[in-house]
Amino acid sequence: MKATRAVQKILKNYETDNPGVKGNLCRILMNGKLGGTGKLIILPVDQGFEHGPARSFAANPAGYDPHYHFNLAINAGLNAFAAPLGMIEAGADTFAGQIPTILKVNSANSLIPSETPKTQAITACVDDALRLGCSAIGFTIYPGSSMALDMFSEISAMREEAAAKGVPTVIWSYPRGESLDKEGETAADISSYAAQIAALLGAHIIKVKLSTNHLSLPEAKTVYENHKIDISTQTARVKDVMNSALGGRRIVVFSGGSKKGADNVYDDARAIRDGGGNGSIIGRNSFQRSYPDALEMLNKLIEIYKGKA
Repeated sequence: MKATRAVQKILKNYETDNPGVKGNLCRILMNGKLGGTGKLIILPVDQGFEHGPARSFAANPAGYDPHYHFNLAINAGLNAFAAPLGMIEAGADTFAGQIPTILKVNSANSLIPSETPKTQAITACVDDALRLGCSAIGFTIYPGSSMALDMFSEISAMREEAAAKGVPTVIWSYPRGESLDKEGETAADISSYAAQIAALLGAHIIKVKLSTNHLSLPEAKTVYENHKIDISTQTARVKDVMNSALGGRRIVVFSGGSKKGADNVYDDARAIRDGGGNGSIIGRNSFQRSYPDALEMLNKLIEIYKGKA
């Protein structure tokens, strides 16, 4: 399949990457109902590791089965499916070649004492991604944690290995840790900072949370106010994040967070679209709904990103 002009334009932003990396990015960008548009919807299912099985799947028990998520991503026409090692392995053969997969290579869990510095353990490697036919690796960093520099070093080394072997890197950049309160984790200045850090670490795709109309760092607040940087709407805040992602030269997808009303999910997508974001990476807001409801929601999101809703 020939890459569209929109996809070719995006790939040109990755000026030093080899054909393997660009080929895998092209597979993700050209797959599914949004294929070729430059927009993406990715299904991430790492919540069982992060939050535990009941909190993740009890609302829709079919989700305990990894094949459910492969089928949901494929039948909804999504761009990619992201998950930790065990879940990808459980469907790698059955669904080989049917949807691009992203192997999440580090993870944390909610059993760790709350006073422990925020970090994640390496749980998979680049060779696992190659063995399983994955189109990318995914790695979480926690800007704001006392362990952040260690995480930066880990992904720097793994990203170098992955790129040499033709595998792109997706960075989940989630501000969290001792230097931030809860409000600061999603503050506009902090979210844009997180996107910048991921971009400078070499992420090919950046995942961040949608931010709030709040500024956390006093020094940044002064700059935002002096230069009249607009953060009054979600669309404006998405635009600010995209500016921080190398002036929009890196693909940025925004997470959906915990389950919420459908209209709120749709409003978020419109703000992402209108702010120049590349799309959504939406897990609990899809798989915690019934299969028909999830398909309906994902189809509506696709229509929104196509500018039809």
